[in-house]
Amino acid sequence: MNITHLNFGEYLPLWSVFPFAGLLLSIAILPYTADKFRKKNTPLIIAFWVLLFCIPFGASFGGHLLTYQLIETVVLDYVPFIVLLFGLYTVAGGIAIKGGIVGTPTTNISLLLIGTALASLIGTTGAAILMIRPILSANAYRKKKAHVVVFFILLAANIGGCLTPIGDPPLYLGFLRGVPFFWTIRLLPILLLNTAVLMIFFAIIDGHFYKKEVEAGNLPLAFANVGFGNDCNGFGKRTVETVKNAGGGRITIDGAHNFFLLLLIVGAVILSGILPSYPAFADPATGTLYGLPLFEDIVLPYTTLIEILLILTAAAISLRTTKWETRAFNDFNFEPIADVAKLFIGIFITMIPALALLRSNGAALGITEPAQFFWITGALSSFLDNAPTYLVFLTMAGSLGIADGLATSAGIIPEAILRAISAGAVFMGALTYIGNAPNLMVKHIAEDRGVKMPSFFGYTGWALCILVPVFLLDTLIFFR
Repeated sequence: MNITHLNFGEYLPLWSVFPFAGLLLSIAILPYTADKFRKKNTPLIIAFWVLLFCIPFGASFGGHLLTYQLIETVVLDYVPFIVLLFGLYTVAGGIAIKGGIVGTPTTNISLLLIGTALASLIGTTGAAILMIRPILSANAYRKKKAHVVVFFILLAANIGGCLTPIGDPPLYLGFLRGVPFFWTIRLLPILLLNTAVLMIFFAIIDGHFYKKEVEAGNLPLAFANVGFGNDCNGFGKRTVETVKNAGGGRITIDGAHNFFLLLLIVGAVILSGILPSYPAFADPATGTLYGLPLFEDIVLPYTTLIEILLILTAAAISLRTTKWETRAFNDFNFEPIADVAKLFIGIFITMIPALALLRSNGAALGITEPAQFFWITGALSSFLDNAPTYLVFLTMAGSLGIADGLATSAGIIPEAILRAISAGAVFMGALTYIGNAPNLMVKHIAEDRGVKMPSFFGYTGWALCILVPVFLLDTLIFFR
C-alpha cells in the first residue's frame, strides 16, 4: 500500500475528523458552560484535540507523513495567515477615529457601508479593526447594540471583502493560482444586492431598538437639549435635561500615518502574487516557486518570505511610531489576536483529515452546478477555514474537464462556477464566529467594551435567519 501526502485521504476513516469536531464544540460550548476553565486552560484544551489527532494519525501512517503534514500546514498555511492578520490588526489598531459620532440608525448605516467598502481595499481584518471601535463608541449610550455588531461582522468582516484578492484569503489564494487580480470585480452585482438587502434588514431592526431607546429617554449626550427632528427618523422630537455634550465636536483621526502602513501590507500581498512571474522566483517552465527547503519537497517560497517580512516591518513601524495614547483610546491590546492565533493553529492542524477527505472524495459528491458549488463551499467554509476549503473546490472544479472557462493552475474553470465558489467561501464565512478570523476579533473587542454578544449558537442563529434568505435570492438570480 503506497500511501503518500497526496493520496492519504483515500485511507482515512470518517471518524478521523472527530478531533476537529471536538475542538469546534469546545469553542461553541465551553465559553458558556465553563468559561473560567476555558480562559485559564485554552492552550491545554487546544493541545488535547491536536494530540488526539496527531497520535492516532502518526501511529497509523507513520511519523514521517505526520511531520510532512504538520510542516506543510503550519509553515505554509498557518504562518502567512496569522502574520497577515497580525499586521492588519496591529496597524489598524493604531488609527483612532475621534469626535461626535452618535449611533442613530442613519449614522450606523453610514458606518456599516464605510466598513463594507473598506473591506475589499484593506482586507476584512483591516476594515473590521479600523471601524469596529468608532461603531462601538457611537453606540456606547445604547442598551441594545449587539445587533449592530452582528451586522458589522456580516458585512465588513465578511461580505464586503469579495471584490479583490486583498479582501479575503480565499480570493488571494485564487489570485496566486492564476485568477486575474481584477476578475473578482465581477462579484460586484452580488455584493450590491446583498448589501442593499442587509441594509434594509438592519434599518428595520435598528430602527425598532432605537425607537424604544428614544421612548425610554435614553438619549446620547450629543443630543442633549436638542430636538431630534430628522435624526430620529420620524420617531418624534424629544428633549432631556441639560448635560455636557460628550460628542467632542468635529471628527479627527489620530495615527493617520498608519494608513500608509496598511498600503504597505496590501502592497506586500500583491507583490507576492506578482513576483512568481519573474525567473528569479519561480521556474518559468513549471511555475514551481523557489524557496528555503524545509522537509522533503516542502519549501518556504521566497515570495512568501518577502511578504511576511514586509508585513512584520509595517507592524513594527506602527508600534514604534504610534503614540500609545492613540492605542489606549482604542483600548488596544494583543489579547484578541492572541486568542485567534491559539485557536486557529488548533483548527488548521485538526482539520487536516477533513480537507484530505474532501480532496479524495469530493469528485464522488456529484457537484457540477454553480448553485451546488455555492452552497457546499459556503457551508463548509463556515466551519472549516474558508481559504483551504476554497482551494479544494477550486481543484474539484478544475477536474470536471470542462473546456470553456478561465485557465488557472487548477485547470479550466467555468466562470459561473468560479463565481459560485468565490461567493460561497467569502459570504458564508459570516455564518459562525469561526468562519472567518475577523469575526472572533470583533467579538472579543465588543465584549471588552461591555457589549453582551450572542453565544456561538446564538450568533449562528442570528446569521442563519438574516443571511439564508439573502443567499436563496443569490441562488435564484446568479447561480441557477
